[in-house]
Amino acid sequence: MIQTKGYAAQNAHDTLAPWNFERREVGAHDIQIEILYCGVCHSDLAQINNEWFPGMFPMVPGHEIVGRVVKVGDHVKGFKTGDLAGVGTIVNSCGNCSHCEEGLEQYCKEGVVPTYNGIDKYGDFKPTFGGYSNTIVTKDAFAVHIPENLDLASTAPLLCAGITTYSPLKHWKIGAGHKVAVLGLGGLGHMAVKFAVALGAEVTILSTSPQKEADAKRLGAHHFVITKDAGQIEKVKGSFNFIIDTVAADHDFNFYLSLLDLDGVHICVGVPVEGIHLNGALGAFSLLGRRKSIVGSACGGIAETQEMLDFCAQHGIVADIELIDIKDIHSAYDRMLKGDIKYRFVIDMATL
Repeated sequence: MIQTKGYAAQNAHDTLAPWNFERREVGAHDIQIEILYCGVCHSDLAQINNEWFPGMFPMVPGHEIVGRVVKVGDHVKGFKTGDLAGVGTIVNSCGNCSHCEEGLEQYCKEGVVPTYNGIDKYGDFKPTFGGYSNTIVTKDAFAVHIPENLDLASTAPLLCAGITTYSPLKHWKIGAGHKVAVLGLGGLGHMAVKFAVALGAEVTILSTSPQKEADAKRLGAHHFVITKDAGQIEKVKGSFNFIIDTVAADHDFNFYLSLLDLDGVHICVGVPVEGIHLNGALGAFSLLGRRKSIVGSACGGIAETQEMLDFCAQHGIVADIELIDIKDIHSAYDRMLKGDIKYRFVIDMATL
């Protein structure tokens, strides 16, 4: 077994603290990665606090992992020692269902194995532990190559925030000629802006915060609409082809559906703790009137994640980050809840 250092919550709502544990030895189809940076996702805090479902403890969070390969299994052909590599939100799936065979492992019919807070039911049947640690062992098929020209720390959030917004943009073939609204300018929203602009769409930020306008324009957004301003809203009613909804709190779907044009699609990628509430009944004609849709999208599959990273390398796209020491993780969580970050925290794992 591989002796590993990490930061873990021993119980729900617990404070993260140093914890030593064991990783499995590198198998024939595994690679071992020395973790250099790990992004901080809102879902890390949600799972520590059992906000979605009962967690498995001790819990080592972290699923935005980048580092360097230090060992490869005998049958591994796609990676070699010294390669830069990353691991995102999943580390295994059944591999045999139609979704897995189509490269949609994230929608595995038998259920995926999350990078942490899960049991590897297709492998060693042991708990999975995440990237708030110095090393990880994973199947080579669930790792991705990190392009050399990308800043490594700023690349870490691409493994969740990046692919979660890139995947729906590609699935709905969003690009030139489309008018896209991004609802919420945070960790997910700032990546949605960067990708949609790079794909050629006309991008508008929908926000309740006027002070975010300058930053929206800096990120590449073409327009900024304050949703509390009736005059601004009136000008964009029925105008958007797509809304990328990154908000993790209750909001009025009837209101936002009114902003969509014919065949408009409202795409939910945020995960509200209380689930998705409609703030009252969803008006039938909010959907029927112009053949509109409300849909959801999870993270991407492994091949699509690699495609996203290569796209980022081509277009010079990374996340806007603040690098922190791991001892400051709870201060980062507090600031994250207040929206006091532009736009993603990343842990320097050398501080472990």
